[in-house]
Amino acid sequence: MPGFLAKLDRFTIGLIVSVGAGILVPCSGVWDTVFSRLSDAAIVLLFFLYGAKLSRRSVWEGLMHWRLQGLVAASTFVIFPLLGIFSMPLWNSVLGPDLCMGMLYVCMLPSTVQSSIAFTSMAGGNVAAAICSASVSSLLGVFLTPLLVGLVWSRGGEGGVDFSTFLNICYIILVPFVAGQFAQRWIGKWVVTHRNLTSWTDHSTIWLVIYTAFSHAMINGVWKNLPWLSLVEVLAFCGLLLAAALWLTAFLSRRLRFSREDRIAIIFCGSKKSLATGIPMMNVIFAGAPIGLLVIPIMVFHQLQLMVCSFLARKWAKDVGKGEQL
Repeated sequence: MPGFLAKLDRFTIGLIVSVGAGILVPCSGVWDTVFSRLSDAAIVLLFFLYGAKLSRRSVWEGLMHWRLQGLVAASTFVIFPLLGIFSMPLWNSVLGPDLCMGMLYVCMLPSTVQSSIAFTSMAGGNVAAAICSASVSSLLGVFLTPLLVGLVWSRGGEGGVDFSTFLNICYIILVPFVAGQFAQRWIGKWVVTHRNLTSWTDHSTIWLVIYTAFSHAMINGVWKNLPWLSLVEVLAFCGLLLAAALWLTAFLSRRLRFSREDRIAIIFCGSKKSLATGIPMMNVIFAGAPIGLLVIPIMVFHQLQLMVCSFLARKWAKDVGKGEQL
């Protein structure tokens, strides 16, 4: 076991510990309130730091490449949701309503930021466009993710997402981000030079929310009726979803005659989903509801996309200068 852990990165180890702690030592009573408040505070700090470090110049330059941005946004907020909606009957019959809801939620999320940029850079893609695509996707997700969730759940007979949810998201996510943008002139350079601060804040926020979610699931008895086969089925469906997204972004970017560098950015930004944004936002959208099972698909999809995209980035990096097609 120690040898296995040694091969894992800090973030993955933290996820395992958070899940284990939530199952073995769940918080209840006053501690449940304490950890919920801590989660909200950590989310506010996280998006404030995002705002403080995000370069306005990079966003503006990337926005000028409107065809690329449009395709990434369409993949993230149109193609992915459609894949989820068409797959919903199958997911519901195999996984049940809670895990099906979690799979659908994955489809509604914005793209990742850090890993999309890192993989694009590693593979020799258009880094400036990736920075803008991933950043704009995160901003659009603040509005589009709850809107898409509300539309799908209202059609499915659920309560949907009301206006108070948008206000909560604005208070906890958008307002801190805008405040960070305003504070950028004073603390922007300091935040950029202290990348470990944002990295630890990013990771610890997710660990904290994961621990709280799994604690709620244990206290409410969610795990008693979850068979191991369901986890295997979630992994299989996440793999199929990721494969479909990778193929579609590669196919469309090639048919629209983008350059190799642009295609790399489109594939990585348009096929990935953000755990860092998704779990904090889930805490707000599904406030008051047990979300223990809802986090499983996004956790599985996150790890799967990192492994697959890491392999692709290394492969495409070797192809640079050989003139080989993606």
